[in-house]
Amino acid sequence: MVDKKGASKKGGSRTSSAHSESRCNWACDVDEKYRRYHDQEWGVPVHDDRRQFEFLLLEGAQAGLSWWTVLNKRDGYRKAFAQFDPEKVARFTDRRLERLLRNPAIIRNRLKVHAAVTNARAFLQVREEFGRFDDYLWQFVDGRPIQNAWRQQADVPATTPVSDRLSKDLKERGFKFVGSTIVYAHMQAVGMVNDHLLKYYRHAECARMG
Repeated sequence: MVDKKGASKKGGSRTSSAHSESRCNWACDVDEKYRRYHDQEWGVPVHDDRRQFEFLLLEGAQAGLSWWTVLNKRDGYRKAFAQFDPEKVARFTDRRLERLLRNPAIIRNRLKVHAAVTNARAFLQVREEFGRFDDYLWQFVDGRPIQNAWRQQADVPATTPVSDRLSKDLKERGFKFVGSTIVYAHMQAVGMVNDHLLKYYRHAECARMG
């Protein structure tokens, strides 16, 4: 798991700060948007291709930065990248990419912006082979979320053998910004793995969704 508050990353019913003691450490003492993300999205199993592409794009953009930074630019990314439609993003021209690099609503990193288009094209190739990108992705966990039972934040890994295998396969398919740490953060975000701490309410809620 990547550190959500620090150098890297990142769930719904309760959103009040009164529940801060019932949240994973990384979701406490930040802002309401961050807490809402924890309480409503993080760890919830995703089976929609566009949502998968959204998280793939955002996780790549977040590399080396805080998830808080990316989360606060999420709406900007949604507008800049065609509502996260991979078919439209795959057709972005160099001219359009140059305009994006002047857009303050997103992270203006040339490699990351160009990788979004590269990944959209690779995403479509995977979908053509497997029918859905979601089917391709979930095969790495046999179609069901891995239910972990961590008791402390320090126990949560940054990578696993599964994320290593998935990262390697994505790279071989031409994806960029898909190192094992980024891939594991993606797995956490889309509910392929339940890494909410065992003592907090979202662990049980996400486990029921699996």
